[in-house]
Amino acid sequence: MSQQYIGALDQGTTSTRFILFNTEGEIVTIHQKEFTQIYQKPGWVEHDPRELLESAQECMYEVGQKIKLLNIHPAQVKAVGITNQRETTCVWHKETGEPLSNAIVWSDARTSETVAQLKAKPGADKIQELCGLPISTYFAAVKLRWLLDNDESVRAVYEEGKLCFGTVDSWLLWNLLGGLNGGRHITDATNASRSMFMNIRTLKYDPELISFFGVEKAILPEIVSSSEVYGRIGVGAFSGVPLSGCLGDQSAALVGQLGFQAGEAKNTYGTGCFLLYNTGSEPIISKNGLLTTIGFQFGNNPPQYALEGSIAVAGSAIKWLRDNIQLIKTSEEISEFAGKVTDSAGVVFVTALSGLFAPYWRDDARGTILGLTQFTKKEHLCRAALEAVCFQSKAILDAMEKDSGKPFKRLRVDGGVCNSDVAMQIQSDILGITVERPAMLETTALGAAIAAGFAVGVWNSFDELYQINSKNKTVFESTYSEEKRASEFKQWNRAIEKACGWIEN
Repeated sequence: MSQQYIGALDQGTTSTRFILFNTEGEIVTIHQKEFTQIYQKPGWVEHDPRELLESAQECMYEVGQKIKLLNIHPAQVKAVGITNQRETTCVWHKETGEPLSNAIVWSDARTSETVAQLKAKPGADKIQELCGLPISTYFAAVKLRWLLDNDESVRAVYEEGKLCFGTVDSWLLWNLLGGLNGGRHITDATNASRSMFMNIRTLKYDPELISFFGVEKAILPEIVSSSEVYGRIGVGAFSGVPLSGCLGDQSAALVGQLGFQAGEAKNTYGTGCFLLYNTGSEPIISKNGLLTTIGFQFGNNPPQYALEGSIAVAGSAIKWLRDNIQLIKTSEEISEFAGKVTDSAGVVFVTALSGLFAPYWRDDARGTILGLTQFTKKEHLCRAALEAVCFQSKAILDAMEKDSGKPFKRLRVDGGVCNSDVAMQIQSDILGITVERPAMLETTALGAAIAAGFAVGVWNSFDELYQINSKNKTVFESTYSEEKRASEFKQWNRAIEKACGWIEN
């Protein structure tokens, strides 16, 4: 029997990639394409939906060309899965298929006033219990509400009954499955759980939530599972291949890290930083500033829930130091410089460039550097930037332990920043637990491939997957004393207090 392959379209915050995996979870070939980040005003972050789609199609085309050279026939590609940046909000015209505005990205902070208005509404205190999420600039319902209130063209199409709303998965699925020629307006349960419209227990749109945000249910995509055949790709190099997996990027990373059982945790260090903890088949509504989300739902099986802590700025702080401040020339230099010093010499960098997410939820916070002296060098600033991600991860992990009642022994890691041995050693030191990094870091795409492969029978049980990407892991063990760890975290919390309250709501 000829080798089988599974494709994964990974549409991230700064780039899109298409990866072809074999059934052992190994990368066969890949193509990646960066796209434009649009900053029209302070706090605004946008993407052009057309460019997102074009980048996806280009990546699929290029991989299609590469597999010819590898003597792989398209018929050997059994399925394609999608994983995507979550919460990023797209609206398009039902009859023309054209986007009605730029997509508002998950990290966009323009909706602070909308958040304040929603929090003041009757029933606001019930929202998190229903959907698992606090009212925040982060989530899609708030972004959609802003568009309806502030963009006349979007409002006009909405009032005509011709508006389609969706996160990036919906936009890609609709277009790849045919668009105006048979495209399905759908979203999977993991992405729907980030909209604030879906009831976290029923996995259906909740009338109370829809009423609270003041939208019509007709504009929302149908909710489907994370692993089922949605249809066949209608265009391009993989035309005719089943599109059969869809997971929001952080849920995909949980699947790709094989976090199928309750008690498993992973942290993805990308543009932002996202820590997910599998809580099993029952949702836990956090009392410590975390989010309740869908980890994954395969077919008709019950969903697996997760607690999530989200950090708005991780890799993007490194990009900021490189592009805006020009402290470093390449992203890789931050690890090189940070490794030249044993500590940050008292410098603390609160990287609240888009406010603070979990567990603080302070949209009035701004980036703040404290502890500068005449001794401070760029090496100390670079180390402080890496420490900021690690301190915020500790704050999230501490909150997860309080919510779950269980201490952590191990953290699985992936994402671009975790390529840095220096950063991961700092993370282990600050947490006081083992940090485990797989040899192949494209776990987000691997999760989408696993979901797609399950739907078409490439794999039939989780037990078949536990050997995937398990060789040549790198393990980091903590070297800090409890006293040093506590002292540094206390200083971090003092810096958080100083960073908050800069923006008056």
